[in-house]
This record gives sequence, C-alpha cells and structure tokens, in this order.
Amino acid sequence: MREGAYRQFADLEEAHWWFRGRRRIFFHLLDRWVPRDRTLEVLDVGCGAGGLLTELARYGVARGLEPHDEIAKLARERTGLPVVCASAYDIPLPDASQDLVCLFDAIEHIPDEARALREVQRVLRPGALAFFSVPAYQFLWANNDEVAHHCRRYTRRRLTAALRGAGLEPIRHSYFNALLFPAILPAVLFQKAKERLVGVSDPDETNLTVPVPAPLANLLFRIMSSERHFLARASFPVGHSLIALARKA
Repeated sequence: MREGAYRQFADLEEAHWWFRGRRRIFFHLLDRWVPRDRTLEVLDVGCGAGGLLTELARYGVARGLEPHDEIAKLARERTGLPVVCASAYDIPLPDASQDLVCLFDAIEHIPDEARALREVQRVLRPGALAFFSVPAYQFLWANNDEVAHHCRRYTRRRLTAALRGAGLEPIRHSYFNALLFPAILPAVLFQKAKERLVGVSDPDETNLTVPVPAPLANLLFRIMSSERHFLARASFPVGHSLIALARKA
C-alpha cells in the first residue's frame, strides 16, 4: 500500500463508519470463536498502522507483523505493542507457536498468497485458528485497489481453495458488508466507468476520503455493523467483502 494511503487510513480508522463497522463485526465474531480460558499468543499479519492490534490484546499476548519499516514504527508508536518489520513469507516466529493469526485485509496485498498462507499454517499450533478478511469480486477492481496495492479480489470459492491448499480448513466463511451492497455495487461500477472515461484526478484518492455527513455516516455504520448478529449464525451469499475462519488440522 502507498504510504500516503496508510497515513490516510491511520487517521480514518478510529472514526470512519466503514472501519468502525468492520471492527464491530470482526470482534463480535472473534469473541464467539476464540478460546477465552487461557492467555493466547496472537499475531496480526500485515497489521498496518495497528488499528486492530490493540483490540487483539484482549485475547492474550498480541504482536504485529508489518513489512514496511515506517509503518511498523507508526504501529508501535500508536499501540505500544510489539510490531516486527518482516515479510509474511518469512514470519520470525517458531513453528506451532501461535493460537490465533489474523490477516485483516492483508492477504490480497501479497503476490504469492500460497507462500504466505503456508507460513501462517506453520506458525499456528495444531487446532489453532486463523481469521481472514478480503475484498470481494474481481469485477469490482477500481482505483481503490491500485492505491492499496492489491494483487487480487476474491470470491468465496477462491478464498476457500487458497486456504485448503495451505492446510487450513475453513470452518466459517461468508460475504459481509452485504446489506449496503445494493448501493455499493452501482456506485463502484459508476466510478470505474468514470475512471475509464476521464481518468483519475488524484492517484492517492480512495472512496474512504469522500466526506460523508455525520448522520449518514452513523446510519451506514449501524447498518453495516448490524450484520454481526446474522453472521454469528449464518452466511451472506453476496457482499462487498469476505471473512473466513479456518483451523489448522
């Protein structure tokens, strides 16, 4: 991801409705699935500026991994937690040492996803959990993906196959940000058409930087975050993003 985008996201992730909504969903589900009877070893791969790392500390000893030195430094400053600057291809942790590994919108940034997923599998203890979130549908590829340096977007089948290929068995998977998807889909397709016709005015601009009036932002947050109650029991067939929980055999 471009450093400017990381700085944008660091500023937005505490207040922007999308960041707040996904955080509420992720940790509602993790609170249901993650064992709470002992202190866990937890790793956030691709932790960025550390926006979700402090939340992971509720489960035990949390640490982050971030490949860009300046961003890793920013994450350490913001969270006060250990963040190592290293590649997901070579995680500097022993085999079978982690109880939970999370990749929050991370694996889509990594060119060789299979190599990174094998590393995740290596550091997980047998029976331990890995949590993933990724953007959905390649046909929605737009300038946002360019700014974020994405390598791909996913379908549920594509993500499931990648996890199984690395020895991780999905136990829950679903699309999310589904209730707003009927509004998001035409908006993204319109933006893609605009980019083709007139180009991109600001190469670092993302849809997260578009100002939204506070009442509307709060409504969008409430709609998106409400999905957590459904996702705790079932799966959405479509959505703007995907989540998956997988277990090491």
